[in-house]
Amino acid sequence: MRQVWITKAGPPEVLQVRETPDPEPGASEVRIRVEAAGVNFADVLARMGLYPDLPGIPIVVGYEVAGRVDAVGSEVSKDWVGKEVVALTRFGGYSDVTCVPEDQVFLRPQGMGPLEGAALPVNYLTAYQLIVVMGGLRRGETVLVHAAAGGVGIACVQLARHVGARVIGTASASKHDFLRQLGVEHCIDYTTEDFEPRVLALTEGKGVELICDAVGGKSFSKGFRVLSATGRLGMFGISSAATGKSRRYWDFIKTIAAMPWFKANPVTLMNQNKGIFGVNMGRMWHETKRIRGWMDDLLDLHAQGAIKPHVDRAFSFADAPAAHHYIQERKNIGKVLLVPG
Repeated sequence: MRQVWITKAGPPEVLQVRETPDPEPGASEVRIRVEAAGVNFADVLARMGLYPDLPGIPIVVGYEVAGRVDAVGSEVSKDWVGKEVVALTRFGGYSDVTCVPEDQVFLRPQGMGPLEGAALPVNYLTAYQLIVVMGGLRRGETVLVHAAAGGVGIACVQLARHVGARVIGTASASKHDFLRQLGVEHCIDYTTEDFEPRVLALTEGKGVELICDAVGGKSFSKGFRVLSATGRLGMFGISSAATGKSRRYWDFIKTIAAMPWFKANPVTLMNQNKGIFGVNMGRMWHETKRIRGWMDDLLDLHAQGAIKPHVDRAFSFADAPAAHHYIQERKNIGKVLLVPG
């Protein structure tokens, strides 16, 4: 099989394609011939040596794939063989063959191709946890979605619109027309505008009930200030720490230091009737039944037409460095994928 390896911490060029023997599925695993693999910002942080859950480098990363089952372990029904599936992978997704526990594999709905399939699991599970499970967003409320044109951002917008919420999104100006077509009511160009006064003006000083923030740093501070009473701030990333394409510990420290821990203590939260929560799908692997339930809900919403992943570009394994450059340069609208061929 062919895999994309992080050979050492560094810029995208440290990604290399290597060949190794095909794996054999364990007793409770299925083996998937991968047609597409998702690229996530966690992969970028891992490549830079900034992802805390990374077992070590060299490593093959990747959290989601779509493909066809070609073999199963002794404890798995042979009915899986030949099925088109999507799957969650705890690393190892950047491979053209991968073995995955059966309980992390889902049948791909009829009509869903491999690119769309690989674009769904991580982004939409993250958004579902942010919007529905922990954010508790309701009809008539307002949500501020940062990086609204990214994979998770688009998923958040679609889920928010489905529940009947009003959406404010931040993104560079070139992405605003796309976001308006998705139903974003107000777009803020984060490169030229300070979102804090703009959000307060748009909400007549009230603030928003929910924020989905993958940026961190100063964005966290401003977001906390624009929460309404009963408002919730959901953190699911810290992209402002990745200012370059190689590891810079000082930038990471500065980003963390800009987050007002002393202002968000329990007494402050209680007195202001505000909440802060975090979402990290990489720490949810033990919640198998819960994740399967969320995925079932998402596949139902997909069947209803309420959600639909937007695939921006698919890069070959050989072009994996270009895929990481593309994401870090904020060029993508929606999902970036890797395909073996």
